[in-house]
Amino acid sequence: MSLDVITFGCRLNAYESEAIRRAAGATDAVVVNTCAVTAEAVRQARQAIRKIRRERPDARIVVTGCAAQTEAQTFAAMPEVDRVLGNAEKLAPDVWRNLDRGERVAVGNIFAENRARAPAVEGFEGRARAFVQVQKGCDHRCTFCVIPFGRGNSRSVPMADVVAQVRRLVENGYREVVLTGVDITSYGTGLPDAPRLGTLVKQVLRAVPDLPRLRLSSLDPAEVDTDLLDALSTESRLMPHLHLSLQAGDDVILKRMKRRHLRADAVAFCAHARRLRPDIAFGADLIAGFPTETEAMFTRSLALVDECGLTSLHVFPFSARPGTPAARMPQVPAPVVKERARRLRERGEAALRRHLEAEIGRRRRVLVEAAGLGRTEQFTPVKLAALRQPGTIVELEIAGHDGRQLIAKMN
Repeated sequence: MSLDVITFGCRLNAYESEAIRRAAGATDAVVVNTCAVTAEAVRQARQAIRKIRRERPDARIVVTGCAAQTEAQTFAAMPEVDRVLGNAEKLAPDVWRNLDRGERVAVGNIFAENRARAPAVEGFEGRARAFVQVQKGCDHRCTFCVIPFGRGNSRSVPMADVVAQVRRLVENGYREVVLTGVDITSYGTGLPDAPRLGTLVKQVLRAVPDLPRLRLSSLDPAEVDTDLLDALSTESRLMPHLHLSLQAGDDVILKRMKRRHLRADAVAFCAHARRLRPDIAFGADLIAGFPTETEAMFTRSLALVDECGLTSLHVFPFSARPGTPAARMPQVPAPVVKERARRLRERGEAALRRHLEAEIGRRRRVLVEAAGLGRTEQFTPVKLAALRQPGTIVELEIAGHDGRQLIAKMN
């Protein structure tokens, strides 16, 4: 009897994969926890399922996650798949106990979910940092995005539950915890008194003094609250790295995406955060080739990398998702989308090299992720000069870089 969980996508999925291991117990199965953010993510999941069936012909394959929630019939039509579970069903112990007796496709109405169930997790297999779910779902309807239909509306985990989960992980030896969700800057939705994310961050740091490093997953700059900015300025244990959901650098495209910020807002936010925390580093999500994007519009996204002082990019070539408003807009030709994504990645690589160059000679506290790799407080990767115990934090001098990561000085 064995349970294998294969995870695609975001940190929330990583958290939920550990919760699946706990909920499923001794279930004999291979679980594929999918992502739906792009068509490519769905394609990769389907490819992995076919590979599993070839390599393990007798395995019971269970598909779940956002792609299973939004495209249940796509996976149900695959002969390799034994069960399809929705995002709510995958965390229910009863579903796993009755896996042989339940319906082949068990995918409910995700919008009927009104609580953010956050099962207790003791640890994360093969990971040096831990993730804690603070909310699920999203109340916004960006025109390119299907995630609300995979995750439902925004709902928050009570602060006491978040604190208890962080404390449990610290007691189990984790030195860094990442607060994660679908739209964590909407934290507080559905809770008494509607606390904001900054209130939660301060409460976690106050209630768990033995936690050395607290990190945040992707943020929407339009919703960052004053308490969070204050924590960024005053709490050294809150890591000086923010990954921002920017998506574009042109105001017309941002409006067509139905984003809630303008280009000037993004630039001003980064400048303000840098004044509060001078050692901060920024990453960002950017989409290349959104429908109707002209060359002039795209160049404004290129320029945003430098104007915001971004140091790392997640570049997404636009991928039309069925049923979204953006899929009905005039599309940019695929070769142009590909070319713009390449240029955006090149701009990001140049920004990363400048950041790496500026780090040479500095001393940084590094969380060891694997025997030869770690991450600074700014989340910059570091190649270690000597074997270190994963999960420990060491202070190192930066000797150089190879264009992709820092190289620590031999001690």
